[in-house]
Amino acid sequence: MGSDHYFSASPASAENLRTITIHLAGRDVEVTTAGGVFSPERIDPGTQVLLANTPPPPPGGNILDLGCGWGPISLSIALQSPHATVWAVDVNERSLDLVRRNAASLGLDNINATTPDGVPDDIAFRGIRSNPPIRVGKNVLHDMLLHWLPRLDESSDAWLVVQRNLGSDSLQRWLAATLDHTFSVHRAATGRGYRVLKVRRHGTPMTEPIELP
Repeated sequence: MGSDHYFSASPASAENLRTITIHLAGRDVEVTTAGGVFSPERIDPGTQVLLANTPPPPPGGNILDLGCGWGPISLSIALQSPHATVWAVDVNERSLDLVRRNAASLGLDNINATTPDGVPDDIAFRGIRSNPPIRVGKNVLHDMLLHWLPRLDESSDAWLVVQRNLGSDSLQRWLAATLDHTFSVHRAATGRGYRVLKVRRHGTPMTEPIELP
C-alpha cells in the first residue's frame, strides 16, 4: 500500500470490493469490505476480543464506535440495540462508505457513518466502543481520546481494546492519570495478547462539601 494507510482519509489503493461472512450479534451475516481499510479479510483479533468481553450495549441513546473501519462494532451494536443511534466515526471515507453499504444490506437504519466533524457538538454518548488506531501515534491517539471520552454521559462506559505489546498498560496508566476524578479506568479483560480497558464516567462531582449534622 506504500504510504496509503487505513487511517488515510482517501485511500489511493484499489478498492477491490469483496464479500465475507462473519458472525455478529449471534448470527452469521454477509458484509462488504475493500482494500485500503483496516482488516478487510475478517474481523481482526482485537475487535473479536472486544466484542467477546463487553456487555450488551445500552438499549437506547447515542453510542459511539470510534475508528469504525468497515463496521463490525457499529453493526454489532445496531443489531443488538435497534433503538439506539450508532455513530460510526472514521477519517477513512472508504470505510464510511462500507459501513453505509453494510448497514443498508442488513436493513439497519440506526447507524450514522461520518467523519469526526460530522458528529454534532451537543451529543453525549451512553456508550463508546473502540478498537482505536494505535498506529496513528501516541500524540494523535491521546488527543483523540481526550476529545471523545469527556463526551460520555454520566454513569456511562467506554470500552477500548489495545494490544498489550502496543502499549495497552501504559495507555491505561495515562488515562487514569489524565482524566479527571469523575472517571475511573481499569482492565476489564485480557485475551489473545489484547487488553480490554473500561473507562467509566461517574456522576457529576459535588462542588459543595457535605455538612454533617
